[in-house]
Amino acid sequence: MSDDNPHSGNGSPKTLMEKIVQLFTGEPQNKEQLVEVLNDAEDRELIKASTKQMLEGVLEVSNMRVRDIMIPRSHMVTIDIEQTVEEFLPIVLSSGHSRFPVVTDDIDHIEGILLAKDLLAHGFTERTEKFKLKDIIRTATIVPESKRVEPLLKEFRQERYHMAVVVDEYGGVSGIVTIEDIIELIVGEIEDEHDDLLEQEIRNLSGNVYQVKALTELDDFNEYFNCKFNEEEADTIGGILIHQFGHMPLRDESTTLNGFVFKVVSADKRRIEQLQVTVPKDHQINGKLADDR
Repeated sequence: MSDDNPHSGNGSPKTLMEKIVQLFTGEPQNKEQLVEVLNDAEDRELIKASTKQMLEGVLEVSNMRVRDIMIPRSHMVTIDIEQTVEEFLPIVLSSGHSRFPVVTDDIDHIEGILLAKDLLAHGFTERTEKFKLKDIIRTATIVPESKRVEPLLKEFRQERYHMAVVVDEYGGVSGIVTIEDIIELIVGEIEDEHDDLLEQEIRNLSGNVYQVKALTELDDFNEYFNCKFNEEEADTIGGILIHQFGHMPLRDESTTLNGFVFKVVSADKRRIEQLQVTVPKDHQINGKLADDR
């Protein structure tokens, strides 16, 4: 019996070092071998589970294309270039995003990207000229669905942009991809200081205007707004609105019910996601008029 492998005689597993040497010097060299080494390293407590997860994330990303991770067009939150500040600001506030594709005519005609921070200079100055969205949007970066994720991450870092518009082979918009989408594949979900706020189901935007998640339980909605929507018709406020519309509403559709004005801020073909709710000004919430809050 050959003694090339000191463990071959007793059936003992190869050492971690032997596997590493085989991985980089022997044949074949493939992803499965590398995963085996990582599993062994974790078992031997040479690396932490979180480290192994990140390394596996890197391996996964290396084989992906943009189409595998993009946010599909049905979930994109966009702004029309002809919208006024009063029209698009509630979208910016309720979505919680920092970048927005700006479109003209339809979603396949993207004029650029609006950075929410670029609005600050126009909100805290005494400018007299009329604000024009087209004057502050930035050039949109376009990438094909087939582009590999790994070089895209490198471009994100080198070119210092954070969002790209994804197009199909015919030039139609398929979705968007951000640098955060890629990083989260490697390190896991990233939470920031705003996440707790965004997870709230009901948030006051200004005066008597609120952001409300469509999946807010109807009894919670009734209690918060001191109202009496029929809890036998649906379990959520979104369900009440679908019943009111009589169909699955699209973004920007609105309806009035019991004096409350409901506007759909974001939705896809299957569900409503976010609502903008305007409460009647003479309606009391916790003993205060809605517009006094």
